[in-house]
Amino acid sequence: MRIAGVAPVALWRAGSSAALAGAISLWLLVPARADTLPQALVHVYQMNPQLNAQRAQLRATDENVSQALSGYRPQISAGLSAGAQAVKNGLPGGNSQSATLHPWMVGLTITQPLFNGFRTANSVRQAESQVRSGREALRNVEQTVFVTAIAAYMSIVADQALVEAQRANVAALRQILESTRIRLNAGDVTPTDVYQAEARLNRGLADLNAAEVALAVDQATYRQVVGVPPGHLSPAEPIDRLLPHAREDATAIGAREHPTVVGAMYDFDAAEAAIKVAEGSLMPNLSLQGTASHGVDTDSTLGTTRTDQASITAQATVPLYDGGLAASQVRQAKETLAQNRLVLDQARRQTEAAVTTAWVMNEGAKTAIRAGEAEVRASTSALEGVRKEASAGSRTTIDVLNAQQDLMAARARLIQAHRDRVVASYTLLAAIGRLDHKRLELSTPDYEPQAHYFQVRDAWHGLRTPAGQ
Repeated sequence: MRIAGVAPVALWRAGSSAALAGAISLWLLVPARADTLPQALVHVYQMNPQLNAQRAQLRATDENVSQALSGYRPQISAGLSAGAQAVKNGLPGGNSQSATLHPWMVGLTITQPLFNGFRTANSVRQAESQVRSGREALRNVEQTVFVTAIAAYMSIVADQALVEAQRANVAALRQILESTRIRLNAGDVTPTDVYQAEARLNRGLADLNAAEVALAVDQATYRQVVGVPPGHLSPAEPIDRLLPHAREDATAIGAREHPTVVGAMYDFDAAEAAIKVAEGSLMPNLSLQGTASHGVDTDSTLGTTRTDQASITAQATVPLYDGGLAASQVRQAKETLAQNRLVLDQARRQTEAAVTTAWVMNEGAKTAIRAGEAEVRASTSALEGVRKEASAGSRTTIDVLNAQQDLMAARARLIQAHRDRVVASYTLLAAIGRLDHKRLELSTPDYEPQAHYFQVRDAWHGLRTPAGQ
């Protein structure tokens, strides 16, 4: 009976070995025309709606500087009035004089602010700090979107590898079922062994279906984030070349460079300037006003038919009491400054915690990969040993099935560990504030916020948005 079972066992071993070899090579083989992670990030940088919306918001913030600078510039207005007027003048001796006039007047007024309690200068400083804070917010959104895209990319890579591993597992289970049926006919095993092999095969088919469903869901997420449907994505490597070598260095870099911290610093500067703006309401105002006008038929006494006037006037106003409005605004601005100080402290603490968490997760992912690789090697050797012992009659079919299941679980954990390792390295780079397109050396034109800023900063007129970035 052992002679009759030799061929099925050999077939069982050959089929399982081929499946094992195919699964092990999943992370080593790169498809000939696969999409790469840098290519995906280029799509994200150019097409992601969240990132482009943040750029538009920053361009709107740039206009605050132009609006603040308008306080230095003259204000020019023109006026025109026209109408009909019936006039009846009484004259000595009981006589009267009447006429219907059609008066009209055109005038021009130019007002040049000279001093407004330094409110314009402080408003400009406040607006410039808001712009710098907006740039940091844009940098933070870029990091967030990149991490999301990288996670979506690596999820698909892991899903693709897991689907292939599950297919290899199903193929191995089919071989086990086939050889078990042959051995049943030869009398080597009982029907229970066949039922056990059938159950494990159906479990493998269910696991394969679950892996394919997860792949389809992650593909939809990828398209949402990246903007294009995924092809067969090639495995990516961790970004260790850009990471610091010690946790203390990572924490120090994050405290200096993370956009949340830097943006909070600029918000603090803007809040300080807001106090000066509010205090300016308590100071005198000085302006120079020039007017010129030309009127026709504006004299109801009918003594003249045309009037031309021109004047230059200096105006000074000193606020004495405004019901407490300005004082309340100053107190409010001081409380806002205190709030921004606390927000800055909170941002520093959050960044430190994020860096520590990302560092630990990255190191943990390294350990998980080493353990996973060792587990796969051990599970592979264990499966081969169980097969040999089963062929010698000292092991049962369920022992082989259990060993096959252990190997599949080890492969799945290793695939997930590779995915987590790549995502953790990029997450750590984002936690220290250095995940941007320039450091990643993406092949894409840069979006330079300064271009739009300088286009609108000193613009005195114009309703159309600039064509530049």
